[in-house]
Amino acid sequence: MTTGTHTLAVPGADLVYDVRGPLPPADGRPVLLMIGQPMTAEGFDALAGHFTDRTVVTYDPRGLGRSVRTDGRSDHTPQQQAADLHLLVEALGAGPVEIFASSGGAVTALELVATHPDDVVTLVAHEPPINAVLPDAAGAERARARFHEAYRAGGNGAGMADFIAMTSWQGEFTDAYFAQPSPDPAAFGLSTEDDGSRDDPLLSQNSWAVTDYRPDAGRLGAASTRIVVAVGEESAGTYTARTAAGTAALLAQQATVFPSHHGGFLDGRFGYGGKPEEFAARLREVLAGG
Repeated sequence: MTTGTHTLAVPGADLVYDVRGPLPPADGRPVLLMIGQPMTAEGFDALAGHFTDRTVVTYDPRGLGRSVRTDGRSDHTPQQQAADLHLLVEALGAGPVEIFASSGGAVTALELVATHPDDVVTLVAHEPPINAVLPDAAGAERARARFHEAYRAGGNGAGMADFIAMTSWQGEFTDAYFAQPSPDPAAFGLSTEDDGSRDDPLLSQNSWAVTDYRPDAGRLGAASTRIVVAVGEESAGTYTARTAAGTAALLAQQATVFPSHHGGFLDGRFGYGGKPEEFAARLREVLAGG
């Protein structure tokens, strides 16, 4: 299947997106839009490769990858990204779309449904990292501040090591979690060198609006969109599994189990690869209503 790359000028940014397949879709099925945050389009290559019978669209959120900002800002907010997605869906001319949204992209997609429900027929929101739905929300914010401080003090490797420790911790962020010393980056195969940069979208404060997001249960419940909150079977007990469960409960549902982990749709090019073939099969079932 051929892939066409396009640029959409929106207020404050030029959004670059990829279209696999015809527009409008030849079979009349909705476009399948795959979105992440802070992950860019290439992270969905393996998953999209299992949907060659569908028109699949991926994109780089503003300020990430190929999508250059012109607004002079460095923060990443679900509200701004949802506004961008609304314009993208309009530009595709094939709405409403189906969306598979991962991590911070799932937070953006929830905001899109809350503000533009007619844009989305089905949303599969995979492990949205939302602190407000946790019973230990304050602990999650403290854990976030901890990896940010590690990043500020020691650079990317130090921050990522602390981030991995946070996201792999089982259960609530208790005193036992904070009593641990910060892990050695080398233990995770990370560099101990500091390149001096402090603008990483994951480790800096630039994306705190994502995890600070508060879903509007009333607006989401009233939307015509079918919302499915998804969780990886290997994620059980971890931060994003707990946020997925909390988000699902807010919407009066239980999280739908998918194969693998938080990055279960990724192949081996992106570190800890998942099971993209099995993940794609499950996504097909869920999109079909199963």
